[in-house]
Amino acid sequence: MSSTPDTLLQTPLHALHLELGARMVPFAGYAMPVQYPAGLMAEHRQCRDSAALFDVSHMGQLRLIGADAAAALETLVPVDVIDLAPGKQRYAFFTNDEGGILDDLMITRPAGKGAASFGDLFVVVNAGCKDADIAHLQARIGSRCEVRPLPERALLALQGPKAVDALSRLNPEVAKLTFMTGGLFTLAGAECFVTRSGYSGEDGFEISVHENDAIALARELLAQPEVKPAGLGARDTLRLEAGLCLYGHDIDTTTTPVEAALTWGVQKVRRAGGARAGGYPGAAVIDRQFAEGAARKRVGLVGKERAPVREGTKLFSADGTELGTVTSGTLGPTVNTPVALAYLPTAQAAVGTEVFAEVRGKRLPMTVAATPFTPNRYYRG
Repeated sequence: MSSTPDTLLQTPLHALHLELGARMVPFAGYAMPVQYPAGLMAEHRQCRDSAALFDVSHMGQLRLIGADAAAALETLVPVDVIDLAPGKQRYAFFTNDEGGILDDLMITRPAGKGAASFGDLFVVVNAGCKDADIAHLQARIGSRCEVRPLPERALLALQGPKAVDALSRLNPEVAKLTFMTGGLFTLAGAECFVTRSGYSGEDGFEISVHENDAIALARELLAQPEVKPAGLGARDTLRLEAGLCLYGHDIDTTTTPVEAALTWGVQKVRRAGGARAGGYPGAAVIDRQFAEGAARKRVGLVGKERAPVREGTKLFSADGTELGTVTSGTLGPTVNTPVALAYLPTAQAAVGTEVFAEVRGKRLPMTVAATPFTPNRYYRG
């Protein structure tokens, strides 16, 4: 990846984005495509109906190397890493001493021939947090395992119900993967680490490839009849309809996994009474919230009027009591109604509860709703 002191960083696909007519914007220190000439709505529908290709090379990729890597990483996350089977992937989060979320991440244990080239654990972290995350890992567990960043690797996300059809033409073996599994595959002549996962709520794949092979692989994927490019705009509307959190918006250092409704990500073995309970930052706070509940909870909201309700919008009860703030919101292209994520007091967080969003001086009715707003379609076999 290249940069100069006066410019944004560029991903290995930068020239291709310009060739495809992308509108580029600053994001997490990078010049990133927010949309292409077809526009956000078309790109969103492309992913829901067929397959869309996203450049997510701004994300941080790294290897943890050493026999103690899993046990070491468990001291920083409230999830089960030691029991993660070869070829499996798990969602996790770094926590601080107050139980707040420093970042969310994906952990995969590579398996099979050549897996050692991706370490004992392969980790992907958020772009805006990656420098801090790498420093955190090196400072806290660098004496127990090698923490090796992979800045030379690009990351492509091929998402949508027909993603498997397109990718299988490059290597039929990828079709054997199921949701949250991964492995090494040769695609367009390049060695790639592929996981069947993503951030759209659809079936799909994330593909780690060396930067020198990234454009050739992207061209090969875009040559498939099912695939068109998509930018950050569609990525955001897709993940929001899928009820997925965006770090720095829906989760951050002030939110715990319990408050964020991410308790499914904390396996029983790491909870109070489990065989490997505690031992990570903020464990006492998180265990107490599991036992007693949290004062607030992240919820989904569906609008009763057409006006979109954006991040930062204040929420009120019918009697005018301020309840909370929207953390993400949009007019959902698939569901064709305003949808949002927000934090509400637990007493007002039950599905069906009515709240009011203050938009341009008018209070619009919204209803607490279960997420995802549109059904997730992950491939589980």
